[in-house]
Amino acid sequence: MKTKTCALVLFLLITGSSFAQASGKRFGFELNGGASLATRKVEGVSTQTGAGFEGLFHYRFMPHLGAYAGWGWNKLPARHSFAGDDVCFEETGYVFGLNFSHPIDGSGLSYYVRAAGLYNHIETENADGDIINDTGHGLGFQLAGGIEIPLNSKWNLTPGVKFNSLSRETTYEGTTKELDYRYVSIRMGIVRKF
Repeated sequence: MKTKTCALVLFLLITGSSFAQASGKRFGFELNGGASLATRKVEGVSTQTGAGFEGLFHYRFMPHLGAYAGWGWNKLPARHSFAGDDVCFEETGYVFGLNFSHPIDGSGLSYYVRAAGLYNHIETENADGDIINDTGHGLGFQLAGGIEIPLNSKWNLTPGVKFNSLSRETTYEGTTKELDYRYVSIRMGIVRKF
């Protein structure tokens, strides 16, 4: 755990994300969350509307380009599945990527586009909240975009849309399952720049 924490801190110090603002602030911390909807069934299971959130650190290393890294969680509930009734598929783990941000002429707003890698796992929880399966961590990807709305020189709102994709293989009762966890999320975020 210490190695992962040290690697994350080192990554944040060397890289980071982008805020192309007149203030020239290079660092930021963002909290975002919202509803999520699966774009495909999880191993043949239809899921309901879920929810998730992320905490991200940003560092702008060029006028419009930077990097971001953080941790996220997303939950997609299912009434009926191969793992039982009333289960939830939960994706948690790390995100690390690039952020391009550019002002929209004369509006005071900026648009942003993000592309990232994921190092996440999928847990299956029963109706009591007990973890009945864990896929272990693996690589996936994230694509996102939206608008930055400045509230003042230190705070921005960041409404947007993101897409996460993670495929992990696991075993349920002796049978191998390929969990394709893909969803679109409508997010509202708030960023503190410093």
